[in-house]
Amino acid sequence: MAVAADLAAKLATRSRHVCLLLGAGTSCAAGLPDVNVLLSRVLESLDGAGRQLAEDLYRDRNLEEGLTRLRRIRALLSPGEEFAGFTPETALDLEMKITASIIDNLQAPAPDLAAVTAFASWAAGEFYLKPIEVFTVNYDLLIETGLELVGASYFDGFVGSLRAHFRPDLVEPRDTAVDQLPNSFVRLWKLHGSLNWLAAENGTVVRTGSAVAQQDMAAIYPSDEKYDQSRRVPFVVLHDRLRRALAEPETFTLVSGYSFGDAHLNEVLFDAARRYPRSEIAVFCYSSIPDELVTNIQPNITVVAASEAIISGERRDWGKPEASMTPEVWNGSSCQLGDFTSLSRFLAKARRIPGNGLESVPVEGTIGDAN
Repeated sequence: MAVAADLAAKLATRSRHVCLLLGAGTSCAAGLPDVNVLLSRVLESLDGAGRQLAEDLYRDRNLEEGLTRLRRIRALLSPGEEFAGFTPETALDLEMKITASIIDNLQAPAPDLAAVTAFASWAAGEFYLKPIEVFTVNYDLLIETGLELVGASYFDGFVGSLRAHFRPDLVEPRDTAVDQLPNSFVRLWKLHGSLNWLAAENGTVVRTGSAVAQQDMAAIYPSDEKYDQSRRVPFVVLHDRLRRALAEPETFTLVSGYSFGDAHLNEVLFDAARRYPRSEIAVFCYSSIPDELVTNIQPNITVVAASEAIISGERRDWGKPEASMTPEVWNGSSCQLGDFTSLSRFLAKARRIPGNGLESVPVEGTIGDAN
């Protein structure tokens, strides 16, 4: 199977409902730290008793798991109580310092915007009969930046500019089948929150015009709080949107930069693959294929990695490449589509604007059959 040509052909079908799930690897393409480096930088930013508490908290936990535990502790403690060295006050103080450090580290000076700009130019092409839906677990503002650089219209569930409020009625299903927003608007759904989402004192979440100030609490990674009624909006609404999007007939979902470390999202993806066999999921891995993905592979999940692939449920090494393949597809001895920079260039190159609309054009090369 010529995977690249097959991918281009599927993306050329106007009636396709195209979704994307983007993980931290897509932000790494712009020069931002991955989750492990980010956690190290967060810990380095702390000092004194807070540093020791954080190191104990994050022993054998990743960044989001540590925030989850910290918020559980804070929610359970009453004034004057203490648990694992935390009081309600020290737990809140540490949480604010962690979120402030995350914001500081994800606002990298002059990141490389080539990948997100190429991606945005493809997503804004107005080719499909249904809107493109972009789901991301990243907190940063790179996708928004790319969309605005190319002048694309997009909707993220919030209405307003300086203190935008979430509108679940524009995200959840409505009685009418006709979407009230034009299909030309890219849908951008940030499943784990954002640097510019402010956790307001009344329990709501608002989107600000820029990254949340360090003295305020950013609404990033909902953890268990997403199941609390006061925190239902927007987190549960957006996760429901993902589930419904994958349930639409013949949906084609591209997954890039995602390590399959979120059990809840994994469940949604694998459940959709099992329940809707005519829908397809293409996963692009930067290096190796995650074990969680191998364990739950389905015939309608195609996995593309640097040195191997899973096609129609079979795991194989790549065969001999064709000489005509372009660098964004193949370079030397490995497939490049697992790199978001290469994938975004491939997407942008696979279509052109002839003047009165968007048409698909063949890519310059394909990946040969896997052995």
